[in-house]
Amino acid sequence: MLVVDDEVRSQEALRRALEEEFEVLTASSAEEARRIMERDFVQLLLCDQRMPGMSGVEFLKQVRSQWPDVVRMIISGYTDSEDVIAGFNEAGIYQYILKPWQPELLLLTLRNAAELYRLQSENQRLVLELRTSEPVLKKRVEAKRDTARKRFAIAELVRAPDSPMNKVCELIARVAPHGISVLLIGESGTGNELLARAIHYASSRSERQFVVENCGAVPDQLLESELFGHKRGSFTGAYEDRIGLFQQADGGTIFLDEIGETSPAFQVKLLRALQEGEIRPVGSSKSLSVDVRVIAATNRDLEQEVREGRFREDLYYRLATVTLQVPALRERPMDIPRIATKFLHGASGAFGFEGASFSAEVIECLKAYRWPGNVRDLQNEILRMLALSDGPRLSAEHLNPRVLRAAAEEEEQELHLLAGLDGSLKDRLEALEARLVKETLIRHRWNKTRAAQELGLSRVGLRSKLSRYGLETA
Repeated sequence: MLVVDDEVRSQEALRRALEEEFEVLTASSAEEARRIMERDFVQLLLCDQRMPGMSGVEFLKQVRSQWPDVVRMIISGYTDSEDVIAGFNEAGIYQYILKPWQPELLLLTLRNAAELYRLQSENQRLVLELRTSEPVLKKRVEAKRDTARKRFAIAELVRAPDSPMNKVCELIARVAPHGISVLLIGESGTGNELLARAIHYASSRSERQFVVENCGAVPDQLLESELFGHKRGSFTGAYEDRIGLFQQADGGTIFLDEIGETSPAFQVKLLRALQEGEIRPVGSSKSLSVDVRVIAATNRDLEQEVREGRFREDLYYRLATVTLQVPALRERPMDIPRIATKFLHGASGAFGFEGASFSAEVIECLKAYRWPGNVRDLQNEILRMLALSDGPRLSAEHLNPRVLRAAAEEEEQELHLLAGLDGSLKDRLEALEARLVKETLIRHRWNKTRAAQELGLSRVGLRSKLSRYGLETA
């Protein structure tokens, strides 16, 4: 720091008070101070107001134009400081200090001034970094958005050529470009969020945010705060202002999962946001305008909920401009091999099994199971199999017992059907034998030794029948 004072005693007193914390330079006039600043790096400048030749304020005005980053302070022994006050803003003076000064207070003032200089320098550095990195960041954001568009493209939704999901995807492609609300109805775990993202990225709103909230996971007050935001002090724990998801998604899309779990009281507030395009943060007296597309999902029959008074009719019609019924996984078994394979390829690398694959019996068992948890349930089963496997080839022995039991039960049902088939006795007996052999293999997780023992066959005899009936595993 530089101390400018025409009185040598004042210079020395200030030097002694400050030199333990600061590197102190001294000057007796504005001209000498200027020469020092042209030669040395100065961060803080403490200047006496009344000096011969040029006043402190006049000198600090010149300093501000030439060295704007220097923190400027005036020290004076006079209380009639009208000339200081008059030039305070023009000179950009940080602090006015009266003589006689107290060492502790003076040090505190100068510490604050040093911190101000540090913050100003840090701010300038960050601004410079932001300016230089902005094009790079913009490219990264655009690349991330392009990746999301490809990943969640409607054409990329996994399904078979004869899948019931094809009709859903056709409807999505039609409604996505428009800003209308969409209600997805289906069981939990059917991929509602994936469909909502596909709608968003196929719309003109894909440049803006897509945000998600599970309405069934939080109580009303917290849900209101999450969606609409809150002001500091509006409730216990609100230590700072919070921007809600509706405001974050302005110009974009918000996905409200499990909308049927909300209370009638909250439904009123949500209805206002949809009708008026306005939200009011908790604890605020002002409303904010937002432009948000709402996609909602529920596993409840909302029409029945409306009839029984648990869901507002006006809100239902606001949400259900277009309603899409998402089929459960058990209603589209033809999709299971494709979905399971996609999960397998996506997760196998994390388990060290690049290029992992299923045996034929695994696919048959997966298709036979009814999957109460739908796609999410199937994904968990694939992860479980990978965790239990010793190699990249997943076989029936790695399946959950409940999945195996379901396959065996389906085989029993088919046996009853076979008993009523037409044909020669030999043909019918061979068909029954093939089913019995397969059912036994499934129950023993395709352990051929155990299956052969139960059937009273040798391993060679069992292999012969497997080959005869086309039951050899791939």
